[in-house]
Amino acid sequence: MRILTFTSLFPDSTRPNFGVFIYQRMAHVARRANNQVTVVAPVPYVPAWVPGKKAHEYRSVPRQEKFGELQVYHPRYPLLPKIGLTVHGLLMFLGAYRLVRRLIGQGVDCIDAHFVYPDGFAAVLLGRAFKVPVVASARGTDINLYPKIRSVRPLLKWTVRHAEGLIGVCSALSEEMIALGAPREHVRTIGNGVDAKRFCPVEQATARRQLKIPQDGKVVVAVGSLIIRKGYHLLIPAIAELKRRGMTVRLFVAGEGEYRPKLEQRIRELGLEADVTLLGNVANDQLKHWYSAADVSCLCSSREGWANVLLESMACGTPVVASRIWGTPEVVVSDELGLLVDLNPQAIADGLQTALRHTWDRARITAFARQRSWDTVADEVENWLGERAGCGLSPKAARNTAGVPT
Repeated sequence: MRILTFTSLFPDSTRPNFGVFIYQRMAHVARRANNQVTVVAPVPYVPAWVPGKKAHEYRSVPRQEKFGELQVYHPRYPLLPKIGLTVHGLLMFLGAYRLVRRLIGQGVDCIDAHFVYPDGFAAVLLGRAFKVPVVASARGTDINLYPKIRSVRPLLKWTVRHAEGLIGVCSALSEEMIALGAPREHVRTIGNGVDAKRFCPVEQATARRQLKIPQDGKVVVAVGSLIIRKGYHLLIPAIAELKRRGMTVRLFVAGEGEYRPKLEQRIRELGLEADVTLLGNVANDQLKHWYSAADVSCLCSSREGWANVLLESMACGTPVVASRIWGTPEVVVSDELGLLVDLNPQAIADGLQTALRHTWDRARITAFARQRSWDTVADEVENWLGERAGCGLSPKAARNTAGVPT
């Protein structure tokens, strides 16, 4: 099967950790017999005179590259910040049109899009223009937040109704797409996987020695971008509460983002300079040492689809404390793997205290996580793409060539 993966959420040579879960899924699909995967990962066009770190990052992305084992193209598209999301998908479609036309001319059986809007919307426009079926995957914010935006909701509804197939990385996202108008028979839930070779247990004392962490005391690790929805503004006060209760706990946060200054200020206000460390970005292949060094990992997000960090932690044998939202209960399916908590500092502190005092069967946690390999995911994705690509455009979709909502 010849697959064109279309998504702006794909890693590149300047951002190797960005969207690495999409790379993992499609690289494993590509390794299966008779599959060929080409990636189109659009990047906003930024003129040379525009200052700023983000602008420089966009300009640094090459037009074409080999990332891992996949060929990746990065067409540019205009992004108009003041207009916002409403035209984002249309601009992405226009920017990628010529490249996708050329690639489809070389032979493509289906378009595999990730993030329903704007990426999936643009992909469905491309699919209809070139008569190629599109399967779009919902990842999280695209479905658990964007439908609340009045100007974007009609575009999401149009996309899920006109895609030949849909994938939700958790059943909560799948059900929401059905509520938006997607035919139930066009929706399949396929969760993410974990690379058991990359995420595997390291003896805790060895990991702490390598990371120069004291051998005594309890350690909590949290992995994710420093943005408000990751809930660090709730986790840090929870560490202060544990300290008030007389517990000695060190929190290490792996990730970077725009919320760092406010988090640093909060750490100072609570007098936690010696207790909370913001590590910045940590290479994906180094995270196993942080998970293994920790007694517990914690995820306090307000929104998630299928949070990869949960399986990554468990694959290293480390139990999790996570917020009870969206797809998280579908990953942490047992209290033998971790604890689910409400999103407030008191509940997070209670969950961490219980988890830190509990004796966990780390080998059992590792064994559970390894059941959800990327090979397993690739098998499910390949079967679903093949089923939907084999159907081609439905008669209804073929007849209805207009009607994009405004």
